Amino acid sequence: MNRIITAILFITMYHSVSAQTDSLPRYLKIAAENNPGVKAGFLTYLAALQKVPQAGALQDPQLDLGFFLQPMEIVDGKQVADVKLMQMFPWFGTRKAARTEALHMAQMAFEQFRETRDKLFLDVYTRWFTLCRLQQQLNNNRKNKKLLTHLEKLALQRFTAPIPAPEGGRRSNNRSESESAAAPPSLGGAMNMTAPAVSPSPPMSQMSSMSQMSRGNTSGMSEVLQIRLETAETDNNMENILSEIQAEKAKFNALLNRSAESEIQIPDSLKQIPFILDIAAAKTLLANQNPMLNMISEEESAYRAKAEMDRKMSYPMFGIGLQYMLVNKKPAGAAVDDGMGGMSNTGGMNSMNGRDMIMPMVSVSIPVYRSKYRAQQRENAFLQQASREKYADTQNMLEAELYRTKHQMDNAARRIALYRKQTELAQTAFNLMIQEFASGKNDLSSVIQVQRQLLDYELKTAEAVADYNTMAANIQKLMSDYDK
Repeated sequence: MNRIITAILFITMYHSVSAQTDSLPRYLKIAAENNPGVKAGFLTYLAALQKVPQAGALQDPQLDLGFFLQPMEIVDGKQVADVKLMQMFPWFGTRKAARTEALHMAQMAFEQFRETRDKLFLDVYTRWFTLCRLQQQLNNNRKNKKLLTHLEKLALQRFTAPIPAPEGGRRSNNRSESESAAAPPSLGGAMNMTAPAVSPSPPMSQMSSMSQMSRGNTSGMSEVLQIRLETAETDNNMENILSEIQAEKAKFNALLNRSAESEIQIPDSLKQIPFILDIAAAKTLLANQNPMLNMISEEESAYRAKAEMDRKMSYPMFGIGLQYMLVNKKPAGAAVDDGMGGMSNTGGMNSMNGRDMIMPMVSVSIPVYRSKYRAQQRENAFLQQASREKYADTQNMLEAELYRTKHQMDNAARRIALYRKQTELAQTAFNLMIQEFASGKNDLSSVIQVQRQLLDYELKTAEAVADYNTMAANIQKLMSDYDK
């Protein structure tokens, strides 16, 4: 009963529900209550508990009924029927050992239920952090699209802004006018008299200014088109992320045994959960609380109890019974066998005539074939040794998994610190390049390159945070310590 209450508390009160309508603790509670795999594991445990009273029960009593088709003549009547009832009892302590074995087997089922539950919680954590990572990536792409829109406005301003004429052209025109005014009148008059009248051609400075304006307009238009190409790629990325979020939501709802279209509230920001790991304390918790190790330990205890039960089964069993003979009366003066081969007449009624007979009985089983009992003891010894070896092997694998997961979590923490620093530097560089691009001191390709680096660092940061949180949840699963 204590185990049942504990299991129910694990399911219904494992996580306190926060005030938020949809949150990770609430989803964990829904998964624990609704997941079919967890329900099946708990029902299997309840079924295993029912084997405990079965193992400790006595054998069913044996009842033998015999009827004579023709009453059998006996000295004091006619025997009509014979009834025998026998109850066998095992050796002292056999039933207790059987109950102990069944109880350890039930506790194995409970530890298997805990393993199923912890695996479900890890899956919920993993899917949740994946959804948070995708939502963060979607937000980063939306932010990137806003930056591209801002860049497009700046490029359009540069494309439509007029390009001022160079100062050198003005000085050249003034110089030509002054030289013409300073020329001798006679030379000028002669030239005017002899030279044909032609239309004046534009100065070289004006032709250079028009060429620069044409090149500037062409360059500005190409920058606008390049920005629009980047915007189209960003829109495609957001569509892919939205599709992936929809698929992950279906997997998440499957863990909660809900419809695939059920809505899930995902936070806009993905934060690194605070987690401090002490290897020595973690190894102690792993040895004491891990369901796989506890299940193997219970298995060894069950084999030990079975060995005790088999040893006691090799001792005699006792039976207590009762035999009842139903006897009818014999008529007075009937001839009976006198025991000497002749017949005699009773001549009267005997006081035992027709009286039913009751006879207590005791039986004892004699286990003389000892080879099978010795084989049972050797079998149980081998099984106990196998369980100990299995325990050591599983513990080694779990500790190796603990160190591997810690390495991955530390690596994720280092990546988070690196990407955050690179994001800050890339953001500063991007802001400076935006100003230079607006003032015409920098080209668009450099701005887009830095912008891509900034987006890449933000996406990598979100991925590293999701990896860190998942590794922390995996360590909690190894220790079966989700409550903390």
